[in-house]
Amino acid sequence: MAYLPPHKRHSNASTPAPTPAPPPPSLSSSLRSLSLSSSPRGRHHRGATTRPSSKIVHAAGCVSRWSTLPPFPDDDGDDDGSLRLEPFPCDPIERRTGAKPLALVSSSAAEASSPCSAAAAASTVTERFLPDLLAAAGRAKAGDVPEEEEEVKLSVVARVGKVLFQSFGGGSPVSMNSLREAVKAGEEGSRSNLHKSFYTNVPSECLDDMERSAAEKMGLEFDSSKEHYHVKVFDKRQSDSTISCKCTVQEDGKLAIHKVELNQVRHLVEDISCLFKDLDLRLMLSTKRILKNLDAEVENAINCLVSSAVIDPDVKGGLRWPLGKESIDERFSTVGVWHTNYKAFRNEKLRLKLRHADRFDHRSSTGEVSNEVTFKLIGISASLEAVDQEANSLQEMLESVVGMIWESGLSYKKAP
Repeated sequence: MAYLPPHKRHSNASTPAPTPAPPPPSLSSSLRSLSLSSSPRGRHHRGATTRPSSKIVHAAGCVSRWSTLPPFPDDDGDDDGSLRLEPFPCDPIERRTGAKPLALVSSSAAEASSPCSAAAAASTVTERFLPDLLAAAGRAKAGDVPEEEEEVKLSVVARVGKVLFQSFGGGSPVSMNSLREAVKAGEEGSRSNLHKSFYTNVPSECLDDMERSAAEKMGLEFDSSKEHYHVKVFDKRQSDSTISCKCTVQEDGKLAIHKVELNQVRHLVEDISCLFKDLDLRLMLSTKRILKNLDAEVENAINCLVSSAVIDPDVKGGLRWPLGKESIDERFSTVGVWHTNYKAFRNEKLRLKLRHADRFDHRSSTGEVSNEVTFKLIGISASLEAVDQEANSLQEMLESVVGMIWESGLSYKKAP
């Protein structure tokens, strides 16, 4: 198949199957949580849990949980067959494992019959998430003291996508019973052979619908539209991090570095399978690490790598390097590139980013084009940074934001 430039691509391989509404269990019980193994990934950073060769860093003590709304049945007798595990098309996972992952869906009752209003869902999610958010923010501020050359900021985001499950490590196949057993195990579920991931590539219809109507429903106004290239650089002397250079295109067609960051560090991840919505929800607290006052050798290296890049819409990731120019002195090397275009909408408490990303990983020689929806909870992030936090104010903001996302951000109009 001929290669298509990013602006002409239409990704439909990951379009999730319609998710029918669930039966009407009571919302009076709180969210059932599951500390499934989410394979903490990334490189070691100040006590972080890691897996070498990956890009995601989890702080020591990071909590990664999964819940359903409405709640998961307590036992076999409560399950009337309305829930099922369904194969979900996901090219990156299928290429890596040779099998489709599974998503939990509901197979009965019309959506209109669900008792889960946006207000009820927001209240239930906030009751579950807020205490852990405050605790995780406290740990992050106390333990992640920035180096002299770093600026560290707390960031709370909500993302939409699909919670996916796989077995790994020679474990038994994923089944409803294995999910139920892991729920019963509570925190012991972290030793489960189930692997949880959150797939953020959404259908193009979702981005179109968000831009066309959802942003207005949430009281958001258009903020900006931008294009960036991200050059990922590996420094052998700093093997615990990947340097990310966010770049803009100058009038002469060359790249200029706009910002230099290290891997974000995750402190809290809450994934929620929304059984009667088109998409699932992830809430996450992480720290952003922006590099200031770069070491002269590091600065010269990344400037050289970025200036050598050639913009080429016919290659994955949108950038290529002349032969021999993708590394420097056997110390610095380009390990990945992203080409992103996004539109942003915002109010004083919330910022919505609708992003199209074309990524290529040089180490694995794999690429992916994806559409992504991210809500930056800027009001909550600022409140968590403050010395004096007002729990009541945070609760109100979180309930308001989750309610808006639940009402307008988890369903979209599918193409006929």
